[in-house]
Amino acid sequence: MKNKIGIFPGSFDPITSGHRYIIVKASKLVDVLIVGIGDNASKKSYYSLDQREEWVQKTFKSYDNILVKKYSGLTINFAEKENAEFIFRGLRSSIDFEYEKQIAETNSVMNKEIETIFLLSNKKHGMISSSIVREIIKNNGNISSFLQKK
Repeated sequence: MKNKIGIFPGSFDPITSGHRYIIVKASKLVDVLIVGIGDNASKKSYYSLDQREEWVQKTFKSYDNILVKKYSGLTINFAEKENAEFIFRGLRSSIDFEYEKQIAETNSVMNKEIETIFLLSNKKHGMISSSIVREIIKNNGNISSFLQKK
């Protein structure tokens, strides 16, 4: 019997408690969840790809069905390469939905066999974004409430 494989792509710059919440939620819906750490050439990362990979691996080391892989290029191509049936995306707000909907529809045109599934964050994590966390870090603020808990 074929494993159900999903991916959860992101830059994870840094990984937040909101990411962790959605990834754990997604991992319960598939046999294997691949957390894909994207190397996006159009984005200037605050942390190196290797550092982000290390943090994500540590975050999910106790989950048997969560794998961590780096990739570059289109997420839909990464999903195809990994034989994924699903791309999971977290939604914090209607603004996230509008943005993610366009990407999901584009991916569907490129590959109708891979379904995008939106998962809602909970209220506790709804305001957290990597860009806000990076801004707090840059200004020497306390980020402990926003980073993933081990």
